[in-house]
Amino acid sequence: MLADAPLTIAAPNTETAAEPARLVLALTRADRAVLDGGWWPRSWDAAAEVPGLVTALVARYGPIRHVMLSRSTWGGGARRLPAGSGTVRMGWFASQDSALAIAITDHDDQIDLLVVPPTATPAAADSAMAAAADPADDRHAQTILAA
Repeated sequence: MLADAPLTIAAPNTETAAEPARLVLALTRADRAVLDGGWWPRSWDAAAEVPGLVTALVARYGPIRHVMLSRSTWGGGARRLPAGSGTVRMGWFASQDSALAIAITDHDDQIDLLVVPPTATPAAADSAMAAAADPADDRHAQTILAA
């Protein structure tokens, strides 16, 4: 694997343990990168999707304490969701870009992820997630999805 190649992480989704979270992360965090990777959930149901995402992120970044999503896009609204052996606090923001998920670690590191719509084709999702995980790509989430 090349040093700058994205890292694909597979973590079980609590709803469908046979299907891993679809997540691609940059191997290293770059100062000029806008995004840290891409996530392709299977639905807009946060209770079904966020636990698998958190499990995958914990494997890379350590404990995740907070996940923020667009209120207008995601179903749910729970203030906390079970994830792994604990819970994660949820933030729902009307002003947040629907193509962006933000996770905060216990060390206050912010992880910005492109959210690929569940209805995307596999080819489009793979391309978008690879772009989001490319440390040299300085495009924002909506720009990547529009391409």
